[in-house]
Amino acid sequence: MRRSIDDRPFDPGDYPPHYEEEELTPVGWAVAISDDYGDARPRVIITVEELGRPGQGLVGHLTPDVARRLRVALRDGLAELGEDPGS
Repeated sequence: MRRSIDDRPFDPGDYPPHYEEEELTPVGWAVAISDDYGDARPRVIITVEELGRPGQGLVGHLTPDVARRLRVALRDGLAELGEDPGS
């Protein structure tokens, strides 16, 4: 089983104002799930790719525990910014 959950291509609006183009890397991301592994355990797949370099990005195959840890880290990062971390 393999299923796409969400993806977001790079948007120039992601950059902060007055950035130096060579200082920041334009990236898009995608999240999927898969159980195509020897142990048949499902994992969350997160892919981060630089704009213009398809197929050359980083792909993480996260167990449920690691995916939850990443979710908590993102939630905590939003809270540190004073943003509603959601549920």
